[in-house]
Amino acid sequence: MTTITDEKGRELHDKATRGKELSGEEKQQLENWYAQQDRMESEALQQTTQEGILVGLQPQIEAALAQLVKLTGRIQEVASENEKIRNENAVLLHQLSQRARQRPA
Repeated sequence: MTTITDEKGRELHDKATRGKELSGEEKQQLENWYAQQDRMESEALQQTTQEGILVGLQPQIEAALAQLVKLTGRIQEVASENEKIRNENAVLLHQLSQRARQRPA
């Protein structure tokens, strides 16, 4: 498909819409120009749609990140509490084994 300038495409379009006869080559050029215009419009619409989707997703992403930060903090708190309980259990187990050794058999 041969690309033609926008100016040439407009000239051919103007000529065709005024009812003037186009040569076979001019008709092909005009069809190519129309196809170019359709592609450019489609690409622009697709880009706009994708940008709209991204803009719409941004608040959801921010909310998910905030929730993730909150959950991460909670996980760290639980991990710290678990460590304290493990240490307390170790101390109690040690005390229990000391008492068991101190009892007469």
